[in-house]
Amino acid sequence: MKRKDADRIRQYESSSSKRMFRQKGIDMEDKKIIDLFFSRSEQALTELAARYGSLLHSVAAHILSAAEDQEECVNDAYLGTWNSIPPQRPDYLKAYVCRITRNCALKRWRYNSADRRCREFETTLEELEEFLPGADLEQEWTARELGRELNQFLSELSQEDRSLFLRRYWFSDSVKEIASERKMTENAVSVRLLRLRGKLKKHLEKQGFQV
Repeated sequence: MKRKDADRIRQYESSSSKRMFRQKGIDMEDKKIIDLFFSRSEQALTELAARYGSLLHSVAAHILSAAEDQEECVNDAYLGTWNSIPPQRPDYLKAYVCRITRNCALKRWRYNSADRRCREFETTLEELEEFLPGADLEQEWTARELGRELNQFLSELSQEDRSLFLRRYWFSDSVKEIASERKMTENAVSVRLLRLRGKLKKHLEKQGFQV
């Protein structure tokens, strides 16, 4: 496994995936970084890159195939964070900057020509498209109401299933990568993901979504 991949996995699996979305209390190191942003110190960007840089590059790399696009995306995410803090004071800095990075990568992905798009990311969208409401998956994914229901769905999963779901559909890890890391067969991973998508479908239907 590549070192940067190992670092990324440790970052989001060392704490539960649920904590990325819902935490009680604020990480003190994150608070220091946020305070630097509020004081308009450029050291804030240095500290942010040191703590979450490898993770943000991995988020971008799983959506964008070109290294230069990935680098530009992460730099745009740093700028977006600088411009939004203040006035924003996020409770969970890691989730906040990952979301900014992912949105930047999605914008670049849409802009790029079809032959430069990341096939693995397209595959993850296709897997979810069957189970999520609406014809435009990307718009539905960013909808606030759907986001709340997704958070609720994730909170009801075991830590192992939640991590598996996020690795596939947030970080766009390939089935092969997940299987290798977890010492499972690719078929076993695929079947488990299929069951999770089925659970998501039932959850959304209970909440009144037309799936």
